[in-house]
Amino acid sequence: MTPSRAGAAPWRVSLFAMVLAAAGLPVYILLPRYATVEMGLNLATVGAILLGIRILDVVQDPALGRLIDAWRGGRDRLALIGLGAMAAGFVLLFSIPAPVDPRLWLVMSLVLVFSGHSLASILLYGDSEALAGSAAAEAQLRLSAWREAGGILGVIVAVVAPASLPGSLGGFGWALAVLAVLAVLATRRIWSHAPRFRPAFALAPFLRSGGGWLLGLAVINSLPVAITSTLFVFFVEDHLRLTGQAGPFLLLFFAGAGASLPGWSALARRRGARPVLLSGMLLAVVSFVWAGLVAPGAAIGFGLISMASGIAIGADLVILPAVFASLLGRSGLAPNQSFGLWSFANKLSLPLAAATVLPALQASGFVAGQANSAAADARLVLLYALVPCGLKLIAGGILLAMPRHIWAVAQPVAREAI
Repeated sequence: MTPSRAGAAPWRVSLFAMVLAAAGLPVYILLPRYATVEMGLNLATVGAILLGIRILDVVQDPALGRLIDAWRGGRDRLALIGLGAMAAGFVLLFSIPAPVDPRLWLVMSLVLVFSGHSLASILLYGDSEALAGSAAAEAQLRLSAWREAGGILGVIVAVVAPASLPGSLGGFGWALAVLAVLAVLATRRIWSHAPRFRPAFALAPFLRSGGGWLLGLAVINSLPVAITSTLFVFFVEDHLRLTGQAGPFLLLFFAGAGASLPGWSALARRRGARPVLLSGMLLAVVSFVWAGLVAPGAAIGFGLISMASGIAIGADLVILPAVFASLLGRSGLAPNQSFGLWSFANKLSLPLAAATVLPALQASGFVAGQANSAAADARLVLLYALVPCGLKLIAGGILLAMPRHIWAVAQPVAREAI
């Protein structure tokens, strides 16, 4: 694979994506316990703050995309602002004791983390055409494989590093800040391209191009993973009764996803994005059905399910953003504001999942960490495995109903493309 016309070596794209992903996981998974144990806040307060910040994060993404599209300065400055704000917020959150009211400190830190993460992420995805050297689907699929592989590596680092560094999360906060600085220096070349003029975002052309179809698919298709992520620890600990083993299963899931990325990318370039994405969806359906049948204590069986579901999600990670970026480039649409909407659509799945499945589980009488009735356990299995299975089948139906031009390869791959 050769560098793009912007001089972007693929490993630089992977490094940038890795730093973004490494900062994302601890906030979502580790913060609730850290805020209650280390900062002395109660769960209700932490939950309210996270919900408020999450709403801000979702709402601001389209505005950040518009800002990036209108930016006429160096793209490296935007990358520096994004990673810098994210790293600073991460250090304030995990590495420096709160010098003021912990609630205010938590809000300030999270605003920096989420805003910086969103800015850098939208820039990375919105500038896909320049980074790949072409808007052609094949070039975007290659770029997507490198980018998502970096993201998976970042998630694995975030799972392993806090327990391996001095000071646990505090040490990881400083380590991430150093990594962010190194990433800014190492990736400056990928932002050397001048921003291309694009017309201001308009909804009607976006919908005519097929962007609305892809956004709708993104929301429905991300809901199954959002639901299983929300219920994952409950399913492992309370249904399978595999206490303390959620971490290794997560690593198997991400390892499967990461290992599958080059294969999905190559298959999509050779066989076409739509049939290959449909194959990934069918594998996910098999994984969900299998999870619904696995017996308590079946660690090996659930390990295989974790690997298979990770492999299945690899198809989503590689193909969907690549097709979206290719469509934007071919249609001449504002890329970063469009990816701001894309980010909004994907982030919407987590609060939707939490707002629906957690009350439904509680209504069955389920209590975490205690012996539950057969009805409560059955409700957990239904929500964790069968509801996502049904949603994935709906996503597959949407995929088959979508206009064919959305998946077209409209131009040859540039020679300089990744």
